[in-house]
Amino acid sequence: MDEITRHFRVLGKVQGVYFRHSTREEARRLALRGMARNMPDGSVEVVVHGEPTAVEMLKQWLHRGPSHARVQEVREIKPADAPAVPDGFEVF
Repeated sequence: MDEITRHFRVLGKVQGVYFRHSTREEARRLALRGMARNMPDGSVEVVVHGEPTAVEMLKQWLHRGPSHARVQEVREIKPADAPAVPDGFEVF
């Protein structure tokens, strides 16, 4: 099956709650590549690449995040706006 790339913006209380590192752990568990980084507006940007079912599973996880996160919304951004996907899963 072909791999896909998706680009998300996660809004809510998602900075300072171990969100990026937890996203990396979940992505690695699902054998996905990508990145997560804090944005100046308080959101977290996530780019993920891999098997479609695994990408969907991570997307669903992003709606919950780690236990101290309070996710209000997960927005999918047009693929053309996504940064390059690293070889592993990086946190910036």
